[in-house]
Amino acid sequence: MELIMDKWVKPAVDTSKWEYYDLSCKERDATNDQVLKDAVAAGARIGSIFKEPTITPTKEQMASMGLTKPLGSPNGLMRRGWNGITISRDTIHIPGIELGFKRPVLFERHAVGGEYGAGWKKVGKGRVLTTFFPENMDDGKPIIVDGREVKDEKSCVVVYDNPLDNVEDLAHVFFQRCLEAKVVPYVVTKKTVFKWQEGFWQIMSDVFDAQYKDAFLAAGLLEKTKGELQHLISDAATMQIIRWTDGGFGMACHNYDGDMLTDEVAQVHRSPGFITSNLIGKREDGTLIKEFEASHGTVADLWHAHLRGEETSMNPLGMVVALLGAMDHSAALAKDPKVEELTQRFTKCCQQAVYAAFRGGKGTRDMAGPSGLTTEQFVDSVAEDLTRRLSSMDGTELTEMKEAESVPKVKVSRKFRRNYKVDEKAMQGMFARFDMDGNGKIDFEEFVELALELGIAPLEPEAIKAEMEHQEHKADLEAARGRQRRWASMDEPRLY
Repeated sequence: MELIMDKWVKPAVDTSKWEYYDLSCKERDATNDQVLKDAVAAGARIGSIFKEPTITPTKEQMASMGLTKPLGSPNGLMRRGWNGITISRDTIHIPGIELGFKRPVLFERHAVGGEYGAGWKKVGKGRVLTTFFPENMDDGKPIIVDGREVKDEKSCVVVYDNPLDNVEDLAHVFFQRCLEAKVVPYVVTKKTVFKWQEGFWQIMSDVFDAQYKDAFLAAGLLEKTKGELQHLISDAATMQIIRWTDGGFGMACHNYDGDMLTDEVAQVHRSPGFITSNLIGKREDGTLIKEFEASHGTVADLWHAHLRGEETSMNPLGMVVALLGAMDHSAALAKDPKVEELTQRFTKCCQQAVYAAFRGGKGTRDMAGPSGLTTEQFVDSVAEDLTRRLSSMDGTELTEMKEAESVPKVKVSRKFRRNYKVDEKAMQGMFARFDMDGNGKIDFEEFVELALELGIAPLEPEAIKAEMEHQEHKADLEAARGRQRRWASMDEPRLY
């Protein structure tokens, strides 16, 4: 990131008022995590944050770095400190290049609640009573949430809550973004089994019907869902993500579901490096706090190679998109038209220079193959083009961009990815299985058989509806089988 700052940003942007916080494991350990607390406080004050990748160290990493104590994920403190509402994870698209989904896919992952904040204990046989005590005991007596008998010698009791106060804010963020991007909205839960998830769906649905339905109808974005906001159970969403490769949809869901489903989106859309990860929170005055970062798990191996002095070819697209997003939001918060104009000119020129490099075969090796540029060569190449664009009358309307709109899209081979580990011998066996006439080609009928067996064949609208009804019925059966013996009340704690 230092290369990008030194060669792209600082020559064109006044960064003298930017604040920097070192969230490396060693600095967090040395300051007893005070540096993280300071960063969170600064983020709440400033309102726009760019965050480079961080790690939560394992025991082995603790030892190798000489850390004195375990360190938790910094993301939890950030989400609490910035009143986190949602984590927006969207596909990144380069004009002229087909990556995975053809059109944008938007995701809102509830930023709080669920398993991530759970309390737990290992237990044996016995009974568990979960009791809620009102903040003000004058408002009512304690309420038994759940009582059950634990029959196994080895078990684990887990307790967590799912806050709903900010789901209305999440709904506004989601529906506004879907309208702007012209994509179809879906709300994903497992409420047929997890009855406590009904509240999330109900709030989302109420906000949509009251404030957004007419706008979506006017935009023609509800034709596929028969004029209504559609609910998907998480099982169905998992299947549709790999089928709806045309993109053009958005999904909003609970914390854990969002984490899992966006990993699936990343795989369809080439890699986590082509997915954004932006936390949206809220100040007490209603101003949105936005933190921008690259999706997780995209640079660790290359960083270690760099430390060993090896040549690297790192694709910085996710980090660049995050940095430019933070700059744009900061300019919007300044409420100064001149600042916003100058900032947007830089961010648009920078974005187009990066995209042009990939289109022109000057990308990193994950996109251009063995002939691709090293990390340093890529940064230098974009820096040269960026300087030219910024000195032009209108840096975003250069020849390369106009050509990108008129030529067919290029589909980049996934074999260029550095983690390409496909067993090609097994692939040949798979091909032979579906090449039923043995002519070395797969015709349409053979392709249909392949798609059906892999579960990726597109379904007709009525079949989709029937499949979803089947999934909901199956979920209801699962819920019935999973019922436990529970205490009836605090006054009468018998099992039934």
